[in-house]
Amino acid sequence: MLTLAHFLHTLTQYQPTGREPVLSSVVVDSREAVADSLFVALPGERVDGHDYVAQAFANGARAALVSKPIAGGHFTADLRGNRLNTPLPAAWPARICLLVDDTLAAMHTAAKAWRNQFGVRVIGVTGSVGKTSTKELIHAVLSSRYPTFKSPGNRNSVLGLPPALFDLRPFHQRAVLEMGMYIPGEIAELCALTQPTIGVVTNIGPVHLERAGSMEAIVAAKRELVESLPASGTAILNQDDERVMSMADHTQATIFTYGLDERADLWANNISSMGLDGMRFTLHYRGEALNVQVPLLGRHSVHTALRATAVGLVDGLDWDDIVRGLRLMSGQLRLVAVPGPKNSIIIDDTYNSSPDSALAALNLLNDLDGRHVAVLGDMLELGHMEEVSHRLVGRRAADVADVLVAVGQRGRIIGEEALAVGMRPTHVHFVETTPQAIPVVEGLIEANDTVLIKGSLGMQMSQIVAALGRDN
Repeated sequence: MLTLAHFLHTLTQYQPTGREPVLSSVVVDSREAVADSLFVALPGERVDGHDYVAQAFANGARAALVSKPIAGGHFTADLRGNRLNTPLPAAWPARICLLVDDTLAAMHTAAKAWRNQFGVRVIGVTGSVGKTSTKELIHAVLSSRYPTFKSPGNRNSVLGLPPALFDLRPFHQRAVLEMGMYIPGEIAELCALTQPTIGVVTNIGPVHLERAGSMEAIVAAKRELVESLPASGTAILNQDDERVMSMADHTQATIFTYGLDERADLWANNISSMGLDGMRFTLHYRGEALNVQVPLLGRHSVHTALRATAVGLVDGLDWDDIVRGLRLMSGQLRLVAVPGPKNSIIIDDTYNSSPDSALAALNLLNDLDGRHVAVLGDMLELGHMEEVSHRLVGRRAADVADVLVAVGQRGRIIGEEALAVGMRPTHVHFVETTPQAIPVVEGLIEANDTVLIKGSLGMQMSQIVAALGRDN
């Protein structure tokens, strides 16, 4: 049970009395504060969490972790210098501030101590594309045998993952944690907090290239996961991605490979799409062959299934456990099919976009019945790869789509490249903004069309999905 004593003891060696307030959760967003939660006030580039302490208390928070005094009717315990500098009251007040030198560092210290209480085996997942869907499917597979924790949503950063760790409980035997990076060193920091013994790398692509500066920098940042694994651990690497395979020389852990290449430890062939019913393929491992059908959309989901299977095999699960987990619909995340106007099907892949994921989505569109409409928006943060990546997607869109709607300034490059390789001008439509795309797409849809909608999160293309479904 998480109580205020955990923070006091971790940060100052305070000795618990057993009377400290129970905490329901730890949050870094005041809007997520609920009754008896602890709000961590983090200073940011544009927003300072200290400005929202009052809102967190109004939403029910019992305590707040702060690095500067906050005015208001609450008790403040001064923990600066890792000492308890304030006499504690005999009866705990309704609202408490814990004043520390650095709120992020204090949260990390407390999160690491909380995780270390439990003998849970941690599986870390990183890569450029497919982290969250891989985490979800690994969770489904492991849950077929073990009580398994997973990091919620895409809480994969040094700000988002540590608060989630406080939801770990003694009954959890496995934990699947997604790990992302904003700057180099962050994945290593997350590994220091969570101590993974299995590390899964999905793939390496130019996602966040603008910020990272080079592909080499992205590889080095993602490699921090396998570098952090113990000698008794296992690094699960994508045989089909040479950048991922370059990590094999940078870990003391055992290497386990997966892919569509028979040189991999675990590989798949005989891949066929069942449309909206999922994918069918044959798994191969140590001379065994197993035919599997999973309710996942798109050929790229075969790699997702391979990763989850690899974790299951490394963790000692039998095939019955693994296949039962693979067949859980909870493994299908984000990319979903929803009904659209005129009996059309909308493939909603609007969470984010990158060259690899956009090509995968177009490949899925190609596998599905009906006239194909592709609505493709900007892919952001690609740096010097921006133009060539959008042109690559444009060429594939010309092969797959009967109609293309290009959304945004960078999306225009997709449409221009589709025209350049022979797509008819009457079949390519350009719009500058997502709201402008809504009536254009609605006017283009015909009976029984299959419509793919995809763009980076910043394009907010989920608005198109919401609008197209409103009159169904």
